[in-house]
Amino acid sequence: MNSNSRSFKDAIYAQFARIGKALSSPRRLEVLDLLSQSPKTVETLSRETGMSVANVSQHLQTLLEARLVHFQKKGTYAIYRLSDPKINRMLLLMQELSSDLLAEVKQLRDEFLDNHDVLEPIGIDELKSRFQDEDLVLIDVRHREEYEFAHIPGALSIPIQELEQHLSQLPQDKKIIAYCRGRYCVYAAEAVQKFRSHGLEASRLEDGVREWKELISR
Repeated sequence: MNSNSRSFKDAIYAQFARIGKALSSPRRLEVLDLLSQSPKTVETLSRETGMSVANVSQHLQTLLEARLVHFQKKGTYAIYRLSDPKINRMLLLMQELSSDLLAEVKQLRDEFLDNHDVLEPIGIDELKSRFQDEDLVLIDVRHREEYEFAHIPGALSIPIQELEQHLSQLPQDKKIIAYCRGRYCVYAAEAVQKFRSHGLEASRLEDGVREWKELISR
């Protein structure tokens, strides 16, 4: 390999590594995952992750440098969003690959969800096949702004924080399917427990909006 080729290889892989460096932090992965649901302010990300505003800002700066996010000013707030829709697919692929290669991922997930799932969750393919089933009620338990940004068609918005006050309004003769941010979100599992404790038939959708979009785009 001549010197020009070597210089090119070194330079191009250094650029690829910028993305890898930005993804090397669990906290930054969580921030990207949250932004995949809807644009958010630093303050909202701070509240969702339990990090200080200063720490969230530092992580966002690294993501900005890797061009994974961008922001726009709205009054006194900066609203961050993913810079490219392909980042959604990257996050999904990373989760899928981690589940395939790392036994710890499945173990952690199973240990948590075994305490919540009495029945098997419903997969995204099954939901698609039963999409016109009038005996199903699909409920999005994410925050309202995430639902408004994107949701599975036909889903009702009942944020997890408001679930208690809406229980009496739900039909007793239909099956409820709850979904949240995807396979590693806890909201849907908690919602299903709440539904069942009030005598409602409910199951958790294993996937979320991103997976639904991937499915219908095939």
